[in-house]
Amino acid sequence: MLTERLDAGLISGHTPDRALDLLLVNAPLRDYALRPRVNDFTLPVLGMAYIATAAAGAGFNVGVLDAEAHGLGIEATVDLINRHAPRWVGFNLLAPTYEISARIADGLAPTILVMVGGHQAKAMPTEILTDPRMRHVAALVLGEGESRVVELLHDHRRRAELPGVMWRDPILATINNGRGSNAHLAPSIDDLAYVDRRYLAQDPYRADDGELEANMVGARGCPYDCSFCGAAVSANPDVSIRVRQPANILGEMFQLHAADGVTRFRFVDDLFLGAGRVIKAMMAPFAAERVGDWARWDATGRINVLDRLDDAGLDQLAANGLREVALGIESGSTRMLQYIDKRIDPGMVQRTVRRLGERGIGVKGYFILGFPGEARTEMLETVALVHELWRITDGQPGNFRASVFEFRPYPGTPEWDRLMKTGRYTADQLLAYGAVDLTDDGLDEAMRGRDEFNFSVGIRFGEAPVDEVRRHMADLSREQYARSNGQRGA
Repeated sequence: MLTERLDAGLISGHTPDRALDLLLVNAPLRDYALRPRVNDFTLPVLGMAYIATAAAGAGFNVGVLDAEAHGLGIEATVDLINRHAPRWVGFNLLAPTYEISARIADGLAPTILVMVGGHQAKAMPTEILTDPRMRHVAALVLGEGESRVVELLHDHRRRAELPGVMWRDPILATINNGRGSNAHLAPSIDDLAYVDRRYLAQDPYRADDGELEANMVGARGCPYDCSFCGAAVSANPDVSIRVRQPANILGEMFQLHAADGVTRFRFVDDLFLGAGRVIKAMMAPFAAERVGDWARWDATGRINVLDRLDDAGLDQLAANGLREVALGIESGSTRMLQYIDKRIDPGMVQRTVRRLGERGIGVKGYFILGFPGEARTEMLETVALVHELWRITDGQPGNFRASVFEFRPYPGTPEWDRLMKTGRYTADQLLAYGAVDLTDDGLDEAMRGRDEFNFSVGIRFGEAPVDEVRRHMADLSREQYARSNGQRGA
């Protein structure tokens, strides 16, 4: 009974009195047994929830353990999984969390079958399947997994008939690839069931303004090729770019509003405001359903796309309830923006942020310091651009927020390939992610909101040394905290 009480609420969505067919595990970003998690919110694992929803629809008992959201340590995560003894455990492998995922997998009972997917699985499948800690992996799934996971749950011996499924023969030590219908690789996103929110630990959630907010995906795939990004089109040739029909998206919004009272939405995919044709297709139905009268929503977007949108188009976005758009600005240097293939320039950035702010649409800008080959003066151009965007939006109805990161390489991206081709680095060096504590052991409030996302490989890629990069990153983050909390000039 004590164990059941301790586990209560940690595994989401499953039927407790039935054996678990599949437990999907979101590994923690850090081992929180060493230092407790300081943030109280993390983005929900929508990809896992889509898979869980599909598998449950096929009759399987599925749970999701979001160890990051619950701030679990490695040992606690392993113990919890082994106590519940699911038939399968699934991991979403990402470069910063791969080591923690591997340590968790290494501690699992040998009777538990393991499936893995995610960007790291796609980028380095052979390395993963030959990692001794991943010896229980019975299926490595490349790309979108809904239909293939269901087939594996029916009978994992079907993996030979499933395209994009790999495994290592335990006797012959060979890497095998499944073959079969490509229909499994890109399921129709309009035919997928709406995400069952029982599988999400913190969604819908109560936002700071007291409203209920939910995260959504409006499209899959990205047509752009930003050199540092895991979603780059060149790194994902298997992904078909698809956008949900407006009626399908609005249906999910209406359902969340009716069932839970959700009035805030966040579209987290790359395309919702990242393609002109998508904006045009979405906004007319949004207007017809008067979404702006009862909801506010945020979305990711592309600066070049929004820059081309005329004033009437921006006015329509504001009228339809757009509250904030997240933009990958990355650099204030024209040369660096060309190098990373952003297809923008600093003037375009300033113009777009000003036009959005004038209409009461906030902007959250993402920046990276320490790019490979970046001169110190170019890094300072990025710092200056952040300050200029603050200045531009001061006094406007829509504000500007900056989120700044230290460059880190991800396998499978164009930037990773460039670095490896120089011959100066090994894969082990570029994968040696370490957590960086900028919070002064949790005491610096200005850095707490980003604490779990500070990773570094400790390598100087540009002209500025790592400590200088971090100093500018911390200064900008503290200034943003002061602005967000009304402490400027204090």
